[in-house]
Amino acid sequence: MKTNRKVYVISKNLDPFFLGIYSAYQFVGRYFREAFKPPFEFTELKKQCYAIGVKSLPLITLTGFVTGVVFTKQSRPSLQDLGAVSWLPSLIAIALVRALAPLITSLISAGKIGSNIGAQLGSMRVTEQIDAIDVSGVNAFKYLVVTRVTATTLMIPILMMYFAFVGLIGSFLNVSMGENTSFISYFQEALSPISFLDVLTGLFKSIMYGLTIGLVGSYKGYNATRGTEGVGKAANMAVVVSMFLIFVEEIIIVQLSGWIRLAQ
Repeated sequence: MKTNRKVYVISKNLDPFFLGIYSAYQFVGRYFREAFKPPFEFTELKKQCYAIGVKSLPLITLTGFVTGVVFTKQSRPSLQDLGAVSWLPSLIAIALVRALAPLITSLISAGKIGSNIGAQLGSMRVTEQIDAIDVSGVNAFKYLVVTRVTATTLMIPILMMYFAFVGLIGSFLNVSMGENTSFISYFQEALSPISFLDVLTGLFKSIMYGLTIGLVGSYKGYNATRGTEGVGKAANMAVVVSMFLIFVEEIIIVQLSGWIRLAQ
């Protein structure tokens, strides 16, 4: 009797888990079907790109600048002990392009953009606005979900490159005060070790992270339930799940890029 009860409890817990995975699989598949099928909501897409990209610039600027300054300050003592302070620009550039810029940009975006998407769509779901859009003859999924996911996929790589540039500016200011390095010589030293694979890997990471943030935020918001409580839960889960998946993707992409470097 106890064994049957344990089996029942386990099956009861597993069923919603697998149903959730299947629902997410259907949601992602529907996005890729709708994204390449006309009509295209270009007006809404431009609006979302502005909201995701331009409105995130102040936060990305501040974070990128502080990251460049702090990472330079932290790295200088170690290089001084080795007598290799001249490597500082190269070290900062490699760290920003390969890891820091894509990862920090995506984590900031998951907190700001992912939660915003989850809250927006969640509030529209619980107030039946999405149902009203469907009834009016407009494809609510294409208008609300496809535009937001596509906007995050397009704008996160741009924000990542901007973050890397601002981080290098912050690093340059710190280096120039310590070693009196000129602007041109700093960027020549910083960019010389950067390979095409480094740039390609950073862009690929940011594209995948942007797609993940958009899909998770939209999925949680689009399927929100239970009134205002569901809206808050959708926004919170959009951030938590996005960050978790970003770290998983980071591990996988770093491993794959490492294999490619060894094969070259």
